[in-house]
Amino acid sequence: MVLLKYDVEENELTMLKEVYQSVGWMKHDERIIKKVFNASTHQVFAVKDHKIIGFARALSDGVFNAANYDVVVHKNYQRSGIAKILLEDIIGQLEDVSCIQLIATTGNEPFYEKIGFKKLKTGMAIYKNPQLAEAYLESHNP
Repeated sequence: MVLLKYDVEENELTMLKEVYQSVGWMKHDERIIKKVFNASTHQVFAVKDHKIIGFARALSDGVFNAANYDVVVHKNYQRSGIAKILLEDIIGQLEDVSCIQLIATTGNEPFYEKIGFKKLKTGMAIYKNPQLAEAYLESHNP
């Protein structure tokens, strides 16, 4: 059984790092993790057997716009519905916001489409990291 919680303690940052690293996100250390979660307006954590096994976070102005980030589930718990539970919880937290956006990691677009997300006609981004620009931008001019 998976439980949800809405805050993280300092001593749990290592668990978040383990979740990130399990999916290959190796640049997330405890300092960066603390910074991004402190800056997030909405967050939810999936807990099983007293261990954080997944999470999602979002930033929002509370009225017009929100952006979902880091819907991440430990690789050992993927394909068990946890990401859907986390994302639906975040969407519920953002029920008063008129537009909820996200950028999917490559290959995960069908998952987000099943939840109700649709491609934007005018979505644009600036990626300062060349590898991310190559991975996510339709036209990339280095």
